[in-house]
Order: sequence, then structure tokens, then C-alpha cells
Amino acid sequence: MFFLLEVGTEELPADFLNGAIAQWQERIPASLQEHFLTPNSITVYGTPRRLAVLIEGLADHQSDRTEVIKGPPAAAAFKDGQPTKAAEGFARKQAVDVATLEIRPTDKGDFVFIEKKIAGRPTKAILQELIPSWINGLEGRRFMRWGDGDLRFPRPIRWLVTLCDGEVLPLELINGSTTIISDRVSYGHRILHPEPVSIPHGSEYRETLQSVYVEVDPHERRQTIEAGVKAVAQTLGGTAEIYPELLQEVTNLVEYPTAVPGKFDEEFLELPTEVITTVMVTHQRYFAVKDQQGSLLPNFITISNGDRTKSEIIAAGNQRVIRARLADAQFFYHADCSEPLDTYLPQLETVTFQNELGTMRDKVDRIMEIAQQIAQQLNLTPQQWDEIESTAMLCKVDLVTQMVYEFPELQGIMGQKYALVSGESESVAQGIFEHYLPRGADDIMPQSLTGQVVGLADRLDTLISIFGLGMIPTGSSDPFALRRAANAVINITWNSQLSINLAQLLAQGCADFITGHQDKTSPLEPLKGFFIQRIQTLLQEELKLDYDLVNAVLGDNDPEYQERALEDLLDVRDRAQFLQEIRNNGQLERIYETVNRSTRLAAQGNLGFQELDPRKTVNPQLFQQRSENAFYQELIVLLPETLAAKSQRNYQLLVNGLTEIAPTVSNFFDGEDSVLVMDEDPKIRQNRLNLLGILRNHSRTLADFGAIVKS
Repeated sequence: MFFLLEVGTEELPADFLNGAIAQWQERIPASLQEHFLTPNSITVYGTPRRLAVLIEGLADHQSDRTEVIKGPPAAAAFKDGQPTKAAEGFARKQAVDVATLEIRPTDKGDFVFIEKKIAGRPTKAILQELIPSWINGLEGRRFMRWGDGDLRFPRPIRWLVTLCDGEVLPLELINGSTTIISDRVSYGHRILHPEPVSIPHGSEYRETLQSVYVEVDPHERRQTIEAGVKAVAQTLGGTAEIYPELLQEVTNLVEYPTAVPGKFDEEFLELPTEVITTVMVTHQRYFAVKDQQGSLLPNFITISNGDRTKSEIIAAGNQRVIRARLADAQFFYHADCSEPLDTYLPQLETVTFQNELGTMRDKVDRIMEIAQQIAQQLNLTPQQWDEIESTAMLCKVDLVTQMVYEFPELQGIMGQKYALVSGESESVAQGIFEHYLPRGADDIMPQSLTGQVVGLADRLDTLISIFGLGMIPTGSSDPFALRRAANAVINITWNSQLSINLAQLLAQGCADFITGHQDKTSPLEPLKGFFIQRIQTLLQEELKLDYDLVNAVLGDNDPEYQERALEDLLDVRDRAQFLQEIRNNGQLERIYETVNRSTRLAAQGNLGFQELDPRKTVNPQLFQQRSENAFYQELIVLLPETLAAKSQRNYQLLVNGLTEIAPTVSNFFDGEDSVLVMDEDPKIRQNRLNLLGILRNHSRTLADFGAIVKS
């Protein structure tokens, strides 16, 4: 059986279509499988005016099947071999005779079961039940009620096509006083073929719609658009700039795509490239064209959804629109450039950052203060600090320019352009742009020191300030994108190898916040916990490190490890990656048992985690076996290796030392002159526990081995 469902609508939002197709691709096969229907193929189609699914190879009926159904416990179902009311009620509910009940053993005792033969239902009846759930179960933004009913969909539904092979499957979609009755009638292109079209058979769906100027397959439309854009760009002597997001959006906006060339006045090429492409791509959904050197040509390509014979008229209309938009941009650009960038700084006092946090000018002051703290930690030169200070002061100024007011997506970009026009250094200009980077998970990272430091300062100010107001992200709610900001702080630090003390920056920032908001409590502890969560997530999900190794470097609710991680983000990453490396090459396994056994026993003593020198806490005069002295001497040898490993962040030195001491420790536990650690004499017992504690402390320089799961 071929089954076709088409839901015809008014023009759907482009971003809805992708999600709807993906949801049907996942949910329809699952719902059919739940009803014991397994087709040969399921294909989902979508255009701006329809969402459709074509299911091939459906059986006419479900197969007959036998289900084993569990009933009440045997003890409750039968008394003295006779059925009770519980057994009779179960049999009656399942429409079987009590005599057919069977007693079978389970993990929880004997229960009553039946084997029930169920006749397969007609597929058509099942589809009539499922289709409304397929339609009403779709999720996404911009859903609306239409007509006088409660049915919600992104746009009003106008028709339904439901065909089982060549027959209409009766179905009604009721929305208040409006009832949409399924039929075989669809509609072609709104302009090129607005009349209804009859679909004779589900297998002829795509061909029928193609005959009325509708390509229902989004992959085919995408390929047609891409090929058309490339071909037109070649005729213009250039290459099209095809952004995947733009290509996808345009694909979802047309049913019968045609690539149409257009042009604009060359005088507009004086504008920054980003301005022109923003106008074309973001606002008009045009494809830009570049020459062989990568410079913009005064041309563009649009995708028409209309009559191909009217391409010249369409191009003329598009040219009028883009000329007006570029003329506005040209006016804004010249007006903004008429004054140096720093003259706009006072206008930031008119822009509110957040009601309780003041204006954007107040935020800039805070950014400058945090940037100075970072610069001090990095021990930067006076020239470097001067450039960072200028960058921090000017980083938000373009927000009050006319260009960015009209095109907000150009923030940072225009700041860079205007800084250069105003005579600022390349470093300052680049930093103004780059302090917004990364803007998302897949974005590039800032390359300039000015961009890195000011970007960190900007995000830390936002995190401290918003946390200080108690607006901590919960669940999926994160209106200030604080998770993204924290991820960026960590990733910038890692990517740029910046030796910053995040714990110190957070402590100072929270103290400054409380000074200005004495009615608030310090957000320091929640912020620390928030950053630890982000570090854990990034190590596991982005760097693909084993979860137990990540726990080992962060500790299991261990304040010492967590503080250490925040004090040195580079170190916590390096230790986690090193643990993964030695797990993969087998070195971890060779030291794991020795260190872990020592760690578990050391917990019975009272030695603190900081002591590494056995000469300060272990008394050789209390030794009773040679293995104790050998252990002691090996720990003395291990001490400089551990200190060097920590100071140089070369943890291979520590692992080498732990590997060498492993046989000695094994002999201490299990050799010919092994000892009983928990000796009856408390002094001897504590002395031996101190030996183990010292070894544990050396291993803690790398990680908490107790958190590591044995491979």
C-alpha cells in the first residue's frame, strides 16, 4: 500500500519547516512500529505551503499476534486450587475463560498469565487514529490559533490529502466551526498554477505536484537553488558566496526556485564589505558575488518563487529595494564617521544594560576594572595595558552609532571599522571586534590579546552582575546566555593559553559588586559551582574525556580540587588530558592499584592532604620491617619529582616516580616482610598510615585516584 498524507497551509515560517520534517521523520516510524506496522520506506516532504509524508509498503492489516499478559499473583488468584474473584476479574477484563489462566514463576514469585491471540486490525483504521496525533504533535515556535477553534499550528490549515493507494481515506480535522475534510485535491504553485489539482495515486504525488510547478522534495529544491546560484554567478564573472544557513532558509521559502541576477551601483562598494553583505544576506536573503580576489562585485543573486519569464521585472524590483537599503547604510556610515569614536562614549549613559545594574557606560567602567585585574595577573607591559584599556573603553561605543542601531548584527564589526577611521591602532580595533568572540559554539576564537582580555572581562562582568541579582540559570531558562558566557571564558583561556586565576577574579568581582549593592548577598559560591559545572561539561563533551577522569581532577565535592581548578584553568585541562593519555597507553593501569589501595587506607589516618615530605611526619625508629624503611626511602626520592612535576606542569615525572615506587609498596602490603597497617600499637599504626598518606598526597598532585574507575 502507498499512503499519502499532505497537510496544506498558508505560507509556513521557514524555520518551522526544518523542525517539522525532522520530527515527522522520527515520530511517524516510531508510531507505526508501536502499532506493529513496518513499511518499506517513509519519505517526508515540505514546502512553504505543505507538509507531506509518503509511506510505501504498508500492509493492509496488522499481522495476527499473540501477547503474553501478566495478571495478579498466583496466591491472590487461586485459593485451594479454586479461582478467586481476582482471577475471574482478570479473565473477564481480558475476555478469556478462567480455565485458560496459567501460573508461571517470575523474579517476584508466581503470577497468573494468559496467552492472548489478537487479530490484526485494518491499517486504514489505525492511520485514521494516528494522523491527528502526527499533526497536533508537532512542536516549534510561532504556533497560532486560527478560526474559532483551539487547534494550534504555525499557519492556518487549508486542505488535507489522505490517499491509500488511489482511494481517499476519510478523515476530518475539526477546528471549532471549521471542518476540513480529507480529499485527493491539492493545490499547485500559488501564482503559476493556483487551481486545484487531483492526485490520482499516492505513488504519483511528487510527479503530480511537479506538473503544477511545485517541487515537494526540499533536497531537490536545495540542489536546484545551489546549482542555479553558481551558474548565474559564473555568468557575472564571479563566484557566489553560499552560506549554508541562507541556502536552507531560501529553500524553505520557495516551491519553484529560479536564480535571478541583479546589480547595484558601484558607489556602494565604498561601504565595508560586512555592511553590504548584511544588507544582502541577512535582510534581503540575496546571495553575494565575489571576484577571483575575493572582493565584492556590484551584483547579487536572488531566488524567485514566481514566473521565470518575469525574471527581469523581479530583478528590477529587487534592485530598487537594495539600492534604498544601501543608500541608508551609506548615509549612516558617513554620519558615524564624521566624529571620532570616543566622542560617542557619553551616549552610552542613555543605554540601559539592566535596570539594577545601570547603563552601558557603567558596564564599560566595570569591564575596564576587570580587564586591569586580568592584565596584572598576566604581567603585561604598559603598552599592552594601554591598548587593552583603550579597547575596553571603546568596546561598546558602536552600540550608539546609527549603523548599529539600524543593523544590530554589526555590533563589534562597525566598532572595528570606526576605530580605524578614528586613528586607533590595529590592535585596539581588532580587540573591539574580537571581544564578542566566540559568538556561539562553532564560532572562531579571538586571536588578539586585546580581544581575549576584554572579552573575558565583559563576560565576567555579566556573570558576576547577573548572578549577584539572583538571576541564576535554571533548567533550559538562560535569558542572559550565562552558560554560553562561562563556556567562552573557559574556552578563551584554554585556546589562548592565558595563565589567569579565575578564582581570584571572581572573588574580587563579587566583592566589588557587594560594595555597590549592599542589599545583596555575594554570588561567589554559586558562581564557583557554576564554573565547575561548565568545566566538567566542556572536558567531557568537547574534549571527549572519560567522565571518571574528569571527576578525578575536579574532585567529588572536594573544595581543594575545585579551588585549584578555578585558580588554574590550564592546569585542570592538562591534568585531565594527561590522565586520558596514560589510560590509553596503559600507564594508569600500572599505578592504579598501588595508589588506590594506599588512598583508601590513608583515609583511616589523620594526615592532611598538603604534606609531601615523609621526614616531617614519619618516624623511622618505629619501623619494624625492612619494607617500611624501603617505602620511606622511596618517598624521599619521589619528593623532588613531584615538586618538579607540579611546578613545571609535567605530570609524567610524577607518574614515572609512582611507577618506580609501585613494587616497593606492593612488598609493603603483600611481600615477605609485609606489615599489618592497622597495628594494635597506635603509634606504629599512625606511622604506617602516614607513609600511605604521603603517597596519597603525591598522587593527589595529579588527581583524586579514588574517583577513577578501574578499566
